[in-house]
Amino acid sequence: MNIALFGYGKMGKMIEQTALKRGHSIVAKVDIDTTEIDFSIIDVAIDFSTPDAAYENIKGCLEHNVPIISGTTGWLNKFDEIVALCNEKNGGFIYASNYSLGVNVFFELNAYLAKMMKNLKQYNVSIEEIHHTQKLDAPSGTAITLAEDIITNTNYSTWKLEQAHDDEIPIIAKRIANVPGTHTVSYDSNVDSIEIKHTAHNREGFALGAVAAAEWIVGKAGVFTMKDVLNLG
Repeated sequence: MNIALFGYGKMGKMIEQTALKRGHSIVAKVDIDTTEIDFSIIDVAIDFSTPDAAYENIKGCLEHNVPIISGTTGWLNKFDEIVALCNEKNGGFIYASNYSLGVNVFFELNAYLAKMMKNLKQYNVSIEEIHHTQKLDAPSGTAITLAEDIITNTNYSTWKLEQAHDDEIPIIAKRIANVPGTHTVSYDSNVDSIEIKHTAHNREGFALGAVAAAEWIVGKAGVFTMKDVLNLG
């Protein structure tokens, strides 16, 4: 496939290496200084840019009939607009807060555990996420996804960064050098604790998942998630 990379930072470079190993070609590297894009040579685009750039990147690809997957967080106030445009253009789009195959299994475990804990009022849930100091947003998109899945399956109403009320899920965000990403969901009571945790050892898992999603979406129309890509039902 001919792949365009929107955003050529650390993740973009890792995705490039993974894509080349899997036999694909990188035909565009779109960054802040890019002025022209030849959409006609692009089979699929992968967006790991910035919150300010992501919306326009995705919109441009869909308007030019290029399927695109995005892992950029911080722009989701415009997500519904992208969904509407994708449907209007009969395009292909995937957004995921995290493309790691392991994290997407972790999402399913988190939702299942939340269902089991719903009626156990003696437990209070919290989420901790740790990332490298260059990460721009807090909490992470992955932590927000974990919180939203818990809210869907329990009586919690929303999440809050750091301090939270009884019906809110506290998310603790830490920034530590050279940490690719660690997420922990904890249920604590007076007598015991239950904890599930995902630890990324490097960025390769994120890159592999992104390229796998790009391979999967070519030739498909619609708005999808990694559950579709991995057939997690």
